[in-house]
Order: sequence, then structure tokens, then C-alpha cells
Amino acid sequence: MSVEQIILYAVLTPLAGAGLIALTGARPNLREAVTLATGLVLFALVANLYPVVAAGQTPSVSLLEMLPGLSLSFVIEPLGMIFAGIASFLWIVTSVYSIGYMRGHHEQNQTRFYVYFAIAISAAMGIAFAGNMLTLFVFYEVLTISTFPLVTHHGTADAKRAGRIYLGILMGTSILFLLVAVIWTWSLTGTLDFTKGGILAGKADGLTAAILLGLYVFGIGKAALMPFHRWLPAAMVAPTPVSALLHAVAVVKAGVFSVLKVAIYIFGADFLFTIATSRWLLYLAAATVLIASLVAMTKDNLKARLAYSTISQLSYIVLGAMLATDLGILGGGMHIAMHAFGKITLFFCAGAFLVAAHKTEISEMHGIGRTMPFTTLAFFIGSLSIIGLPPTGGLWSKWYLALGALEAGQIAIVAVLMISSLLNVFYLLQIPFNGFFSGKDGDKAAEIKEAPVSCLIAIGISSTACMVLFLYPDPVYDLMRLVVGS
Repeated sequence: MSVEQIILYAVLTPLAGAGLIALTGARPNLREAVTLATGLVLFALVANLYPVVAAGQTPSVSLLEMLPGLSLSFVIEPLGMIFAGIASFLWIVTSVYSIGYMRGHHEQNQTRFYVYFAIAISAAMGIAFAGNMLTLFVFYEVLTISTFPLVTHHGTADAKRAGRIYLGILMGTSILFLLVAVIWTWSLTGTLDFTKGGILAGKADGLTAAILLGLYVFGIGKAALMPFHRWLPAAMVAPTPVSALLHAVAVVKAGVFSVLKVAIYIFGADFLFTIATSRWLLYLAAATVLIASLVAMTKDNLKARLAYSTISQLSYIVLGAMLATDLGILGGGMHIAMHAFGKITLFFCAGAFLVAAHKTEISEMHGIGRTMPFTTLAFFIGSLSIIGLPPTGGLWSKWYLALGALEAGQIAIVAVLMISSLLNVFYLLQIPFNGFFSGKDGDKAAEIKEAPVSCLIAIGISSTACMVLFLYPDPVYDLMRLVVGS
């Protein structure tokens, strides 16, 4: 099988899986076996691409030429390899978790859930492997549309309202801002291909570049930069596996991944550093980091607190891109991976608390660590990764972001990173601390009640991965070194 065929199969495999899932919907065990098998096949395909990309190659394949020099095309480069690896692996883990959660919580329309989840993963693969802004834009929109039924899964008035906010903000920003930026870039340069060093230098003057950068960053609404962030907490009405998809597997990661792609391959770091807007966006990202953290501290609902935590953490990556230094970009790229595993662990635990203990409010979780010790310990590990403390991988991405800020002479940004981590400590470690050391004593071992086994397996895998990435961050680090060319 050629590399070009593997690329196409990686995009098409989840779509084929979606069809098979729909056909086997009347037999839940078979349906879920098909889901897991499809995820394993996809991860195997993506894993086969890693040695090629790690060796410095960038294989490509073109599908359809729409205009001379403008086609739907795929190119495998190191940053896309990171995103594809995360999405394909976590699809398997989330599917394992979903089996226990969807059955344990007696969710309706489970087949529809698995079908649209698979379509969303296909869109994520298309974004990861996009060879130009046209291809990225097409799959970006497919991802929005395919996740809409997941956000509105429960069909309640709250779910429908959340869906309107979700679709309105994401489609509105992409059409009003991102599409305009893409067309404007095409008119200036005659190409939309992702090119090392960028395509706008020498083609756009200072004012034009400044406006374009704003259009791109705000047009990528999935990055949840304030003020275009409300869709993310609104979408928390969805089932917890959907929250995992939104926060760790595909949606928000597609947003910050796209911001990095634009910064590196459309503007180029050297040109980006000279654009005045990049400084303002840097400070806006820093403000989002702090404001979202402060809002998270006020939320008693666990998923709402985690949602605002995600808004804060996403801006770390935008911040890394806007620093426009090699170390800043390296840290931003690494944070895509580190945040994915930390945050999916936290959402898995939140869902486990709901399924096993029927708890959604933090104020109700005093002593829960004595009845659900495995889940509470995993929450502690995931929290350490989000905070950026050893022995978890989150330490490395925040370390390089701080070095990138120093490289850019932005001491204030280093202070923001430190203050944010302290706020993370307060609003995340409160849950395991109260879970283990607060509440009534005297719980008996016989009363221990954890979530279904498949949920615990997924939680165990994701929390272990947080620690593995501390000891062995090399695959992600090495790919990002290729991105920044050092």
C-alpha cells in the first residue's frame, strides 16, 4: 500500500465505519465492535505514516482541481501528524469509554451518536492532512455540521438552544471572517498551499496583513478565543463522550491546530513577528487565559468548570502561535497533545461521577474519593497535567511556552503563565482534595462503587498517558522540532 493510498484511507475509513455502524445499529454489541475495529484500523493507518513524516518527508495527494492551481489536496507534515495521531488514538479510548457511559446512563439514540462521532473523526483527519486552506476550510465546516447532532443529542429545549449557539458562532465566524480571509489570501498570492515560511510575506503590506491575521484568528471560532467562546460552555449539555470529542479529540483541537497552521504556513513566523496585530492578539490570548480561569473558579457544575478551563488552555496555544518564536510555536504544538490527554481524563472522570454517583456539582462531591478512589486519583493526575506539574506531560508544553515568551522578550506573558497555573491549582485540585480529605468518614470498602468497567479502562489509559508523556515526550517534541526547522 502506497503512502498516498494510506492518506486517503485514513480520511475515508471513519466514513466507511459510520456506514457500517448505521447498518449494525439494531445489534448494540456488533455496532460497538464495529466502532472499535474502525478506530483500530484508523490508528494503524496513521501510525504507518509516522516513520515517513519523522524522516522529514511530506507525501501528498491531490483529489480535485477546482481552479488552476487550487485543489482539494492532502499533505502530511509534522504538525498534522501530531493532530492525526491524537485524534485517531483518542477515538479508540473514547469509544471504549462511551460503551460504559452510554449504556450506564441509558442514553437514547446511541447508534446516531456513534455514526456522527465517526463522521466527525473523518473530518478531523481531513483537517489534519489538509494541504491548503481550501481543503482545511471544507473539512472544518464538515466537522461543525457533523458535531451539531451530537451537541443536540438529548433533544431537550436546553440542548436545542445550545445547538443554535454552537452552530451560530462556529458557522458565523467561519463564513464572515475565515472565508473572507481565505479568498483575500488567494487574491493576493494566487495560492492557498501551506508553505514553509508562509505565502504572504512580500504580498501583503502591514495593514493588509494585520487585518488578515485578525480575520483568520477570529474566524477560527473553534479556538474559542474571547469573545467567540460561548459555544463551548453552552455545548456542555451534551453527553460526556461528546464533551470529550469537543475538548480533546477533535473540535477545539481542530481550532488551535488551524491557528498554528495559519501562523506557520500562511504568514510564516518571521513575517508574523513583524505584524502589529500579532501583539494585540497575544495580549488578548493572555487575557483569555486569565479571565477564563477566573470564571472557572466560580462554577460549581464540574463540566462548566472544565469548559472554562478548556477556553483558558486553548489560548495557551494561540499565545504560542502569536509569540511567533520557534520555542513558542514548539510549546504551542506540544500543548495540543498534552492538553488533549489531560482534559479528556478530566471529562472522563466527570462522566464517571455522573454515571456512578449521579453527581454533577462540585459542592456535592465531598468524600467521593472514598467511594470512587480510582476515578478521583485519575482526576488528580489529569489535573496535574493541566496545571503543568510533574510527573505529567503538561510540564513540557508550559515549559517551552515560557521559554518562547522569554525568547520574544515578553516577561509579562511568563507571569501570565505562572498566575494561570496557580489558578489551575485552585479550581482543579479542589475536587480530588475534597474527594479524599473532606466529607463523612467511615465509608466501607463494600460500598465502593466505581463507573462501569469500560469507563475505568478508558480513564486508566488516558491518565497513564499523561504520565507517559512526561517520561517520553519525544515523538511529539521531535515532530515539532521539524515544524520549527531546528
